[in-house]
Amino acid sequence: MRKLCFLFLASAAQAALEFESVLLTTEHTKGFRAVEFAKGEGRLPKARCKAWPGSNDWPSDFEWRLFNATLDGALLKPTTPSIACYRGPDFNAATCSYLLNNATNNGFWIDDPVTVLTQWTQGGTCMPALNATGTCTHGGFPHFVVNATTVKHVQAAVNYARNKNIRLIIKNTGHDFGGRSVGAGSLSIWTHNLNAFELLKGYKKGSYSGTAAHFGSGLLNWQLFNEMFRNNLTIVGGGQRTIGANGGWMASGGHGHLTSLYGLAADQVLELRVVTADGRYLVADEEQNTDLFYALRGGGGSTYGVVTSVIVKTYPPVTLISSSLGIACNPPPDTNARARYAPLDSNTKFVNNTDRFWNAISIYFRFKRSIVLAGGTDWDYLYPLGNNSYSFRTRITFPNTSATAAEALLKPLYDNLLRAGFNFTLNRTELVPVPYFGTALTPSSPGSNGLQNTRYRSRLIPHDNFATDAIFNRTFAAMRSITEQGGLTLHGLSIGPSAKAAGYPGTTAAVNPALRENVLHLCYMTTQPSSFTAQQARDEEAHVNKLLKPLRDITPGAGSYMNEGDPGEPDWQWSFYGAHYRSLLRVKRRRDPWGVFWAPTTVGSEGWEVVTLDGYPRSQNGRLCRVEQ
Repeated sequence: MRKLCFLFLASAAQAALEFESVLLTTEHTKGFRAVEFAKGEGRLPKARCKAWPGSNDWPSDFEWRLFNATLDGALLKPTTPSIACYRGPDFNAATCSYLLNNATNNGFWIDDPVTVLTQWTQGGTCMPALNATGTCTHGGFPHFVVNATTVKHVQAAVNYARNKNIRLIIKNTGHDFGGRSVGAGSLSIWTHNLNAFELLKGYKKGSYSGTAAHFGSGLLNWQLFNEMFRNNLTIVGGGQRTIGANGGWMASGGHGHLTSLYGLAADQVLELRVVTADGRYLVADEEQNTDLFYALRGGGGSTYGVVTSVIVKTYPPVTLISSSLGIACNPPPDTNARARYAPLDSNTKFVNNTDRFWNAISIYFRFKRSIVLAGGTDWDYLYPLGNNSYSFRTRITFPNTSATAAEALLKPLYDNLLRAGFNFTLNRTELVPVPYFGTALTPSSPGSNGLQNTRYRSRLIPHDNFATDAIFNRTFAAMRSITEQGGLTLHGLSIGPSAKAAGYPGTTAAVNPALRENVLHLCYMTTQPSSFTAQQARDEEAHVNKLLKPLRDITPGAGSYMNEGDPGEPDWQWSFYGAHYRSLLRVKRRRDPWGVFWAPTTVGSEGWEVVTLDGYPRSQNGRLCRVEQ
């Protein structure tokens, strides 16, 4: 249960959430030395690989019971819910039907301790299906899960994993597209229930003075929006309401509808509470543990420590005003394919000529820089449906803007479309400012994504690529060819988290410098079937990287956004972190010399590899071992 408190403080050092008052002490460790804090100079364990279930170095059942006693009974050994669909002792037809027909709409998967929404990274095992065949294996899901409800639980889990050389992972909601929240043979820290919230009045930190919000790493965006609604204030949140309000989303940047106005989630952070690899619980801000304060704001998650809570800036109430349009090309006869078209409203146009369709899309994408410069964002999808059939839809959002001002901002777009022969009519009935935080929500109202095997490839397109018609046209030609030749779905977001938008203390964060120059965040989406062999997966990865190479070539140094990036991203150190990588690696080595924290494409991860039985690339279904020199 979340508590809402009003604290009148002059210093954040006095503030602590209730669950952060329960800490692991040396008294707790006396009877079970496996959870002792680190001592002396840290170094990597002698064993090349992490302990593995069934091996000689894996703890006995008795040790796990002692560990559970230290955790006050918080240790779980869950199976994936989808096991109910497979013949065997856990088969349950009613449960399987529920998973397939109802679980997507009520947050079930978000609240599950092991499930991640993108399944291919854990091996694509045990997907729910009617009349499922084969065996439901555990795959890359963790072996044990700590249902953390206090800092003590987090500390004990970190210490146990370090002292027993067990692979450790961190999970909140499972909005994970790169395999960071799964790992075979691992111990998982499930932060989902660290969801307390407090409002701090009279908070002062550096040049910031006023009201701040303090909340746990398990708080979800829909819960954060409810707190905004109750208190009539604004906190920067994500676009998808079932993601975590900080955690991994914040650690790699974190974008949403206010990104072009107030910056990224990482730019909002004034203070962090974190459990480090030695098991200690620390406060990180601009005066203490400054290396962690730098690294944890944009330098990637799951590698420096476990964030238990953050204190962030708040703003006066913000309104949003939105406008949508859609363009469809060569409607397919198939009803299911047509369902993926833009909504059939007054702002949807149909064309029967592919070049005309792409010309209209080009005009719209050329306008994206104007959206960002006005402090706005957009969210669009372009679906290839086969046989030169396409669907595009977008929604543009401007904060703190009147209907008259929004119409003036959109007029150049509609004028350019008209000159190209597209007589779009601005739907003025949409132009109604609404509160950013919306209305009160319930656990079932956000709706969550269902299980999928989506694979994301990301590219950041900077202002330079919009500077002239010539460079933009070359950039757009590369974008178009990826969808036309490869059949990849395009998901685009106009976001401009500039240094000016970031404000204090965002400019000191480890956010990928490419994001500060960004106009368009492109995601190319494919489905990686569970039926793929290892060779098919390698071939597909090589094929898509070849398709994206012209776009990467025309955006040199622009990089990629890790939260929607690919674990197979070429030169990922530069793409995800840019010039910050070396300084972040120094933080990693200083704070975690034991190699406690690891996840793919996180800082320092190149020193380890997952050894799978079949060599399936990027899968977390295998033992974690150090790379042999």
